[in-house]
Amino acid sequence: MFTGIVQARGTVTAIDDVRGDVSLSITSSQLPFADYAIGDSISVNGVCLTATRLRDDGFDTDVSNETLSITSLGGLDVGSEVNLEPSLSFGDRLGGHLVSGHVDCMGKVLSAENDARSLRLDIEIPEEFTRYVAKKGSICIDGVSLTVNGVSGNTFDLNIIPHTAETTTIGSYEAGTKVNIEVDLLARYIERLLARDTDSDGVSLEFLKAHGYV
Repeated sequence: MFTGIVQARGTVTAIDDVRGDVSLSITSSQLPFADYAIGDSISVNGVCLTATRLRDDGFDTDVSNETLSITSLGGLDVGSEVNLEPSLSFGDRLGGHLVSGHVDCMGKVLSAENDARSLRLDIEIPEEFTRYVAKKGSICIDGVSLTVNGVSGNTFDLNIIPHTAETTTIGSYEAGTKVNIEVDLLARYIERLLARDTDSDGVSLEFLKAHGYV
């Protein structure tokens, strides 16, 4: 699990084909790689990956064809910058929201405009995922925990404060940028509960209404 609070930016230094899929080499001067172990999980642009080799200044990780096909990692080049977050430990501060590192879909930046000191983004996602996005709800974009301003059709908008724009890759977004999207876990579980047989003892829409949740 992760928090969506990016701890470092890294740079892709090698992309190697290994028997049909890919091994990535990533370097960063901002993480204590000596404290990690092979097999540890590290979020790369919001994708939970496993460290297969560790160096003083970075790590290697394998990326399957499935992950390459459904995330923006397939579009990385040598020199690309990525957002990094090591997995959450018990006792760590949960500054963002609970993030699994399992990307739901890719989105596309429609516009990136200055809004006072913030960067305002409009992002388009596949229509089937819009039901998980709510005004003032949480969403994870390229590994960054963010708050949705509003939703219209299959697009949503949000504001990026200067600190986030400077310390993550979001500051370089422009129209057409592809991003990894992970919706809020709570939205997934609520949908699952509401989909249960209404004759069961599970949570129903009527139950939520009766108890003031809807």
